[in-house]
Formats: sequence, C-alpha cells, structure tokens
Amino acid sequence: MTRKDKSLVIEELRETLGTTPYFYVTDSSTLTVAQVNKLRRMCFEKGVRMKVAKNTLIRKALEALAADGRRDYSPLYESLHGPTTLFISDNPKAPAQIIEEFRKNSDRPILKAAYIDASVFIGDDQLKTLTQLKSKEELISEILGLLTSPARSLAAAIASSGNKVAGAIKALADREG
Repeated sequence: MTRKDKSLVIEELRETLGTTPYFYVTDSSTLTVAQVNKLRRMCFEKGVRMKVAKNTLIRKALEALAADGRRDYSPLYESLHGPTTLFISDNPKAPAQIIEEFRKNSDRPILKAAYIDASVFIGDDQLKTLTQLKSKEELISEILGLLTSPARSLAAAIASSGNKVAGAIKALADREG
C-alpha cells in the first residue's frame, strides 16, 4: 500500500468515524469466507457498515479527529492490535445484536471496544451491556408513555365510575351550600 493509498484510507476513516457517534472495534479473524459473507449480509440487513482496516490507519484517523477537538478516542488505542474489523452504525446497539446473534454459531467476532456517544466500552464482557442499550427513539417513547400514564389512568377511572363522579361532586357541593 503506497503512502497515497494510506492517506486516502485515513481520510475515509476520519470522515466515516467523525460523522457517526457509534462504532465497534472487533476481532473477526479466523472466520471463513462464507462466515464473513454471512456476517456482512447480517450487517447490511440491519444498516450496519462493516469495514476491515489496519490498526495504524484507524489510530491515525482517530488521532486526527481528536486533534480537531471533536472527541477523545485515546481509550480505544489499546484495543487496536491484531486483526480489526469496524462496525459502524446509526443505532448504538445494532452491532452488539449482530455480534451476539452471529456468535450463536461461531466464537467470533470478539468485541475489543465500542464507542457510544463519547462513552467507551472495553472488552468482550461489555457485549451484554451494549445489547441492552436503548436507542433515542426507544427512550423518547418510554418517557412519553410515563408522562401520559397518569392522565390515561385518571380518564379510565372517570369513565369506569360514570355517574358516581358527578354524584360525588354534587354531594360535595350540597354539603358546602
């Protein structure tokens, strides 16, 4: 690979990683061609980009992003050793779900690290935590459900009691008058 090629790869990685708040660093070595194709297909179906790159090029791209003052990627640097595959997504838990599902039939890919909204998760033992993350849409839906729950409960209570509420209000008004 020439210097020019390396520079192009670094710039591509820099742009890709700089525009996404979620990416995973994994080791998918020892997978057969058929397994890699299956993994790529799973990624495609879930909207996850899978990219294999050299660790030094990934590190240089991350260092360039850090120099721009965007984010601090230094905790990830220790994870950049051995064969590395990046999973890049707009959904924080989609790559974790793909890895978990794929590993039902294989021991790879192994999670080295994950970068989720400026939080770094190091090690394969973090996979379970990552599969349980909630997306922005799920969190908003949950909050809206919690906010509307009391109003729905009150409306249901009023509807189920029918005329009893009106009678209770009239009795209270008569007592005061």
